[in-house]
Amino acid sequence: RVATQESVSAGAAMSVPAPVSASTASSSAKMMAPREAKAESTLGTQWGEGRESVTKVVQASRVTPDRPEAVQQLRYSDRESILRAIGKYAERQNNVLLANGDVEMAVVNANAIGFPIYSTRGAKDYHVAGRAGDRYELVYTNRSQRYYEVIATVDGLDVLNGKPGSLKNDGYLIRPGERLVIDGFRKSDREVAAFRFSGKERAYANNTPTGDARNVGVIGTALFEVRLDERDPDLPRRRAPEVELRDPRAFPGDGDRYAPPPQYRR
Repeated sequence: RVATQESVSAGAAMSVPAPVSASTASSSAKMMAPREAKAESTLGTQWGEGRESVTKVVQASRVTPDRPEAVQQLRYSDRESILRAIGKYAERQNNVLLANGDVEMAVVNANAIGFPIYSTRGAKDYHVAGRAGDRYELVYTNRSQRYYEVIATVDGLDVLNGKPGSLKNDGYLIRPGERLVIDGFRKSDREVAAFRFSGKERAYANNTPTGDARNVGVIGTALFEVRLDERDPDLPRRRAPEVELRDPRAFPGDGDRYAPPPQYRR
């Protein structure tokens, strides 16, 4: 089963450089970016203020239960620490593409402005530049015609149940063309505790028995394609075929419980 809201590392594969002569090898090496430079995180995510966020359960089945369509890890830290680790090779982007571009993922602040995401050229080891005290949200946009289940973790903890992240956990449903916003650790079917960047000592994962300090500073996402086990309750119902309207009925005046409103001509 998956939840739906009513509001609405993988290793990098780098191209192998062409052979170079001994005279140019030294200068070429200086131009190549370090492969997947990683910044040690200086931040964690605190259990923030309660925010209204209504959710409900929808029954769905994974198309490939043992193989997610995508698994992505984003490290986060302060901007200065990231740029020190990556240096002049840092490339900045606004979002990350998942499942060959089916789903876009961004990390935004309380004003829906994206936090910078840095990586080195050709790498998929992404770093989000946060700032202590800022509230943030995980935003997923489904650009495909598929239904996806989104399993998200923050500091190694599942955002739905607060337990260690696992691909076997339930996730959120994101429909074709839909935008899913995950803005906190879920406290109930009507409330979440907001994500707020903080010092590592204040991180939720450092202050709960299920947390592990080694995982502080990382956001994880897994995508599974799903099919609904029942009709999508949020899609409009189709009208009955016209042929059904012409079928004979013994009591043609029955069917509507209430009188329709007037339709004034002027």
